[in-house]
Amino acid sequence: MDLDGKNALVTGGAGVIGLATAKRLAAEGARVMLVDADRAALEAAASEAGPSTSIAVADVTDAPDVAAYAKKAAEALGPIDIFFNNAGIEGKFAPLAEFPEDVFDQVMAVNVKGVFLGLKFMLPVMRDGGSIIITSSTAGMRGSPNFAAYTASKHAVIGLMRTTAMEGAARRIRCNTIHPAMVDSNMMRRLEDRRMETTGHNRTREQVQEEYKAKIPLGRYIAPEEIAAAVAYLGSDAAAMVTGTQHLVDGGAMLI
Repeated sequence: MDLDGKNALVTGGAGVIGLATAKRLAAEGARVMLVDADRAALEAAASEAGPSTSIAVADVTDAPDVAAYAKKAAEALGPIDIFFNNAGIEGKFAPLAEFPEDVFDQVMAVNVKGVFLGLKFMLPVMRDGGSIIITSSTAGMRGSPNFAAYTASKHAVIGLMRTTAMEGAARRIRCNTIHPAMVDSNMMRRLEDRRMETTGHNRTREQVQEEYKAKIPLGRYIAPEEIAAAVAYLGSDAAAMVTGTQHLVDGGAMLI
């Protein structure tokens, strides 16, 4: 995808998906600003992503912080062409009746309020004809036992996406959600750990990974770079008439 001359902002920029996306967008010619709450990790990610990458340290759940990163992006880069509204956490893995209220609130704050605030403050600094991509999940399209907060949050952002797609249409601003299945990441390592803890300590990580991979018809975890490729497409002019959609990158997981 040719993104030469485009300006992009990526939240959750220190995470594996955020970093992979920043690298892909920069490689395609975009100037990129990464946003994350962890300064040290953010600086390391920006260094790896390349010289065209800048940073803004922010808590995506805090309105003044979000307003500040939007302002900084507009001042440093100019009008934003691609907004990857990506920051998120998974929270706790526990049955609904035992799920901690404070963890539920934290997940909803980051995954839903953080997305909402990003939309609220970034829309005014988006270029007409720009593209917004929100990270959801296959968990946003079906039930996920023992994962109440994450599942609810990833369903919720679909509603925000559809509203944004309708409101942004007058300025030709597109908005879509992207729905990965199991991505090869630190999140999957934590999920594997939890599965081993709950199903028997004598099971190896490799056995647990094979069980997860069996839920993906194409037979493996999704690479972060494959998410980045989808974001690059949705942010490009090749997707100029793609808006209001749920874009699966799941290896066929939703077929099962």
